Amino acid sequence: MRIDLHTHSNVSDGTETPAELITAAAAAGLDVVALTDHDQTSGWDQARVTAQELGIGFIPGMEITCQDSHGISVHLLSYLHDPSYQPLLDELAVSLNSRIVRARRIVERLAEDYPISWELVTEHCQPGATVGRPHIADALVTAGVVAHRNEAFANILSSRSRYYVSHPAINPAAAVRLVREAGGVPVFAHPKAALRGRVVPESTVHEMIEAGLGGVEVYHRDNSAEGKEQLLALASEHDLIVTGSSDYHGTGKLNRLGENLTEPAMLERILAQGTGTSALLQS
Repeated sequence: MRIDLHTHSNVSDGTETPAELITAAAAAGLDVVALTDHDQTSGWDQARVTAQELGIGFIPGMEITCQDSHGISVHLLSYLHDPSYQPLLDELAVSLNSRIVRARRIVERLAEDYPISWELVTEHCQPGATVGRPHIADALVTAGVVAHRNEAFANILSSRSRYYVSHPAINPAAAVRLVREAGGVPVFAHPKAALRGRVVPESTVHEMIEAGLGGVEVYHRDNSAEGKEQLLALASEHDLIVTGSSDYHGTGKLNRLGENLTEPAMLERILAQGTGTSALLQS
């Protein structure tokens, strides 16, 4: 069984509709796929219906933007949570607003040196979608500044760049607790992605584990080889679920559907823990 538990549609920063993404997943030979848009779940219904039509399994998910006490960005994947759980929705509303404010500030800084504007950025964002750095990257591609998103994130939009702007976000341990309260399964996304910026210290990871972290995304192209080994050791020590995923964004990134996969036994553990909503699985 080929299982990919980390993908994005144009509800956040992917380039395909939820239906198109699921269709692409089926064409790529996936048996199960999760939709994990940033801070939003509005693509679930469309994705679920398409998965039913195509006969593949669908796992409803989301990627929550967090920030630890050291100011380091953390992305937390949530699977099978109740999308109507109000305390979680309240935190997501704050996050979405801060992302917009942050994006505007980044664009203002970039506009001093590059032919980019807020209007150009919003042209790359679907109505109601989560505005973020990927859309700014797309605008930079359109303006001819970079060739693709990956190049933008490697320099101009990296956390080390002078154009970078941080933003307030929920503490990752608090996010883990909210996901659990909502009946979901929290998994730390690409924990060792050093090329994206600073990696969180062990203290942050252990705070998340104590709060109820369910797993770690080990097999991801942005985790270093050494980082993967460290994560496997951590998972063994704390009996965490181990996942592998593509982090697919359509044409927005080089990541390909199914380039990393999750073992069926690990998916079973997620299904056993998730009580917030039901998953459609078809063999």
